[in-house]
Amino acid sequence: MSESFDRAPGAGRGWGRGGATPLGGAGASESDGRPRLGGGGSHGSGSAEEQQHQAGGLFLQQEPLRPPKTAPLGTRTAEHLQQTEIPSGSQDKASVPDSGPEMAEPQVAVAPVVTSKLSVKAREFYPSGYNQNFNQNFADSSFEDRYDGYLTLTEYVQDFLNHLTEQPGCYETEIEQFAETLNGWVTADEALQELVELIYHQATSVPNFSYMGARLCNYLSHHLTISPQSGNFRQLLLQRCRTEYENRDEATKGDETTRKQFHAFVLFLAELYLNLEIKGTKGQLTRAEILQEGLRELLNALFSNPVDSNLICAVKLLKV
Repeated sequence: MSESFDRAPGAGRGWGRGGATPLGGAGASESDGRPRLGGGGSHGSGSAEEQQHQAGGLFLQQEPLRPPKTAPLGTRTAEHLQQTEIPSGSQDKASVPDSGPEMAEPQVAVAPVVTSKLSVKAREFYPSGYNQNFNQNFADSSFEDRYDGYLTLTEYVQDFLNHLTEQPGCYETEIEQFAETLNGWVTADEALQELVELIYHQATSVPNFSYMGARLCNYLSHHLTISPQSGNFRQLLLQRCRTEYENRDEATKGDETTRKQFHAFVLFLAELYLNLEIKGTKGQLTRAEILQEGLRELLNALFSNPVDSNLICAVKLLKV
């Protein structure tokens, strides 16, 4: 039977390997003389419908092919519109695109082109609060009249410190000119002492100026030419810090205002230790080791009076 049965795909299936008649044919035989499976003399005269019915009795009728899961684009578009965009009750009013072969190709949405309004000829941008005339005054004025508009050294230095507080990014471009102006103005011991006091007060009273004040002190310690007998800029600055350092025990036990001022001094001294550079005997730049010893004693004083504000200041010192 395996030699004579042919499993051909599709609906037409026959016997043998040669030309075969439909299943259930009347009395037909193979070329070798063997009768067919459903063959019989009594059924030889059946019609085509009877033969098809007989074939269905022997084998299950083949299930029709399933449509592809991926429908044509037009059909999917129509079904999608019917399922998502067409509300219930208004399907008879909505027009569904034709899914036939003559349907036009779907249009692809093109993103709009964004054009920039920026121009290379645009004016310079300045943040709010920026004083455009400050740099211009330095650039346009000569060395002799840069500080003619100020009555005293205090006014000039305080104006620059306030400007640097508001715009710390101007430090790199204006610090050199500031030092040159001070060299032409600070020519006496009293003026140098006043300069040190102004910078120290700004660094310990204005929030977030301790770092910038330490950088400013380091630059002036290397670029101010005045060196009186009482001491140069760095020596006077360290003397001012030592005065506050010697009152550490009383400051940590004082009232809230006294402790707040002392804490600002501690953080400024920490920034000085990180930014103040001292030339060694061979010209190398090193840190002031004496400040490291002072910071350790200040830390011990803070922990010896463990109130909340002292502990917070100690933590900030360790972070720096």
